[in-house]
Amino acid sequence: MSLKLSPQSMKRIKEVMTHYPNKQAALLPILHIVQEEKGYVPAEMEADIAEAVEVPVVKVREVITFYTLFNRQPVGKYHVQMCRTISCTLCGHRELLKYVKEKLGIEAGQTTADGKYTLSVVECLAACEMAPAMQINEKYYGNLTPQRIDEILTGLK
Repeated sequence: MSLKLSPQSMKRIKEVMTHYPNKQAALLPILHIVQEEKGYVPAEMEADIAEAVEVPVVKVREVITFYTLFNRQPVGKYHVQMCRTISCTLCGHRELLKYVKEKLGIEAGQTTADGKYTLSVVECLAACEMAPAMQINEKYYGNLTPQRIDEILTGLK
């Protein structure tokens, strides 16, 4: 395996592989390990990951692009993901997205100049019960209002 990762990450990957008799099943855990180290899954690593789990490169790309938890490019210290599914849209997603864009001074898919925030719009956070919702890094926030967003962003500093 020729992944360009730290010895610690390589050790974790080798250990993970022992848990799966079918190498393909290790794809998600390996992608998580790569992203933990790199902050995203670099496109140039897709072929090596595919080789490690014995699948075509397109299968690796399909998984990375299907799951919003995997980043295809570097993101800011705080990755703000705004949900746009029907529940969130009915509860004001569009207005809140506009508010966050203005507040951060960036468009969806961009990172602030200081590298602090990246804004993404995602299809579903599976948090309909607290719509409108957003995720910042690993934490979910719901029942959003402009005031609540201000509190959340202020609390990150």
